Amino acid sequence: MPKIRIVVVDDHALFRAGLVSLLTTIPEFEIAGEAGDGREGLVVISAEKPDVVLLDVNMPVMGGVEMVEALQEPDKPRILMLTISKHDEDLFGAIAAGADGYLLKDAEPDELRRSILLVAEGKSVLSPEVTGRVLKAIGSSHGIPPDVALSKREMDVLKCLAKGMTSAQIASELFISENTVKTHVRHILEKLEASNRAEAVSRAIQLGVIRQ
Repeated sequence: MPKIRIVVVDDHALFRAGLVSLLTTIPEFEIAGEAGDGREGLVVISAEKPDVVLLDVNMPVMGGVEMVEALQEPDKPRILMLTISKHDEDLFGAIAAGADGYLLKDAEPDELRRSILLVAEGKSVLSPEVTGRVLKAIGSSHGIPPDVALSKREMDVLKCLAKGMTSAQIASELFISENTVKTHVRHILEKLEASNRAEAVSRAIQLGVIRQ
């Protein structure tokens, strides 16, 4: 049976080294590569085509949620966020971006192994500590609030759109590329079910996601 090829993306070098060392002792896994931030991670993933990516949320240069949003189908690997963050913004932002699992870094090695195997099989995984909040959001009458479903970077872009800024101006304001801006705008339109930027801003105001 082929091994599950894994890429580890985490800005803490010591944690990353320890995680890689642990994973190499598990027979089902093979380390395909590693990176210290999201931008490096995209390069490694493009070159190595892993099955699963273990990804931290908060990193310099490009964070985990932004990296997930930048990954394109049909070559997008399965994504398991591995982080210390229990914040709703990070949790729901990662889920909204398309992550397949959210696991806290204090997980036991056996739990990590099981989670990777489940994600590789196409299933979703959540740490017990955050499962209750996700179920509560899904079970509420309004589902996951729109302002939570949008990632932090998408909210930043949406606020710029509300000011009438162009893609070039937003890119300069947020220190990202115009292509990244356009990717965020596309996701915003999809999530707000809008056909254009003006409609997205209008719906965001109606829903209370942003204020006039």
